[in-house]
Parts: sequence; C-alpha cells; structure tokens
Amino acid sequence: MEQKVSTTGMSGSQSVDRALGLLSLVSYFGDQGGALGDIVEQSGLNKPTTRRLLLALIRSGLLEQDPLTRRYYLGQEAYVLGTLATRRYGLLQISRDSLSVLSAKTQDTSFLSIQRDNYAVCLHREEGTYPIRTHALQAGYRHPLGVGAGSLAILAAMDDDEIEAILAMNESELLAEFPHLSPPQIRADIAAARAQGFALNPGRILANSWGIGLAIRFPDARPAGALSIAAIDSRMQPARQVELAALMKIEAKKIEARLAHLQPLHDRPKRPVNRGGRPEQSPLA
Repeated sequence: MEQKVSTTGMSGSQSVDRALGLLSLVSYFGDQGGALGDIVEQSGLNKPTTRRLLLALIRSGLLEQDPLTRRYYLGQEAYVLGTLATRRYGLLQISRDSLSVLSAKTQDTSFLSIQRDNYAVCLHREEGTYPIRTHALQAGYRHPLGVGAGSLAILAAMDDDEIEAILAMNESELLAEFPHLSPPQIRADIAAARAQGFALNPGRILANSWGIGLAIRFPDARPAGALSIAAIDSRMQPARQVELAALMKIEAKKIEARLAHLQPLHDRPKRPVNRGGRPEQSPLA
C-alpha cells in the first residue's frame, strides 16, 4: 500500500535525500522507464510528494518525462555527470576492449556487470558472431545477486557474512521470481564457483541458456564487477567451460591492472542494502 509521508517541517536535507532516492529508483527501470504509480509504490512516498520531487529533478535535467507514455527516464544531465565520473570510476570504459576480445575469440556474447546494493546490474552487452544466441541480459537489467553467472561471480567473491545478509534480503524475491534459485541453491552454486574458479549458470533461468562468470577485483580483493559469457547449452560443455574461464581470467587481470590506477571505488562508504521494489525482470547471463 501507498505510505503517506507528511512533508510538514521536512528539512532541506530530507528533500535532497528523497529526491536522490527517486533518481536512483528511476535508473533501475532502465530503457522501459518508470510509471508514476510504480515509482510511488516502490519509493514509499505519497503521490504529491513524489510528483513534486520528480518535477524538481526534471527541472534540473536529471530526469525526463516522455510526453506520450508519461514515463520517467534519466535525463541529459545525468548522462553528462556519468560521463564526467568515468575518469574516476571508469570500469566500463576500461573493460570495453576486453569485452570485444572475449566476444571476438569465443563468438559468444559477453557482458560486464556490477553490484548495486543487493542486485547486479548489467553495464554492457557485447554481441558475438555465433548465429544462435541466447536472449539473456541487456544493458540496464538488474537481478538479485546470485541470479546468473556474472551476478553469482560477484556474490561468490564477497565475505560469507555479506553473502548471508544479501540472501536474506533477496529471499522473498528469489522464491517468487526464480524458483530454481532458492538461497540454498545459490549457496551450493557459490561453493562450486569457489572450488572451480568460475561461476556457472547451467540453465537455471532459461533451460537452454547457460552462462559462465568471473569476478573482477579491486586491489583489496573486493569485487568491482564481473565478466560473463552466455551461450546455448551445446556450447557450454565442461571442456569449453574451462577454455572460456581461462580467456576471461586473462582479460580480468588486464582490467584489474587498469583499475589499480583509478581512484578506488572501494574506499567509498558501503551503501545500505536496497529494500525497495523491483522493476521488470529479465533473463541473466
């Protein structure tokens, strides 16, 4: 139900916090945009407050509203700020060459994902040339950590207490949306990923869509993100899994070397685990 939030006596810092929370929430909807009703429901704010803050973000250029669908999207100013930030937090920028190499050598589609709260978000999809492709993961899609190979690789690279906290937060969504990926199954997949040196999604989301993932780490060993490759099941036999993992390890080391020269993301305070709602789900590599 919609939570009525009084704005009487709301401080300036409260308004800023809530506006930035809405900006982050709209970004989760990606290319599909966010409808006002969904934003109200998932933010926990009442409709008048939500509309007022969204209009302020539109005036600043951080959001835009489609005049026909009335859905909200990230605006031009958000793009400019993101572009300026890439010199400091440029994981995608420094990973593009490696993604191109992986897709060229394997002919399969490769992906770059990062953690955002208790979710994994796909930053980029690099198409392969193999004529049969899986319909897995597009840029901007997000899923609970542990769902999909790249997402699983990120989760497996975390400390056990972090893993348990994230699984507890995501449990209801996992049980509702991903029946083959309960917390016990994800724990088993994490153990397998740590043992074999790479994460594997053996068609747990789409039966014929398999994925293999490998974490990218900061110098302090915390996960910065993950590379993953998706292919049809016939192209993911055990021998080829080892081959793909070896290729990804080479590229991950290149990315990690470049990351070491950037202002480290891992020095920032950790963000709280997200407790908000969730936009439309999609298959993950």
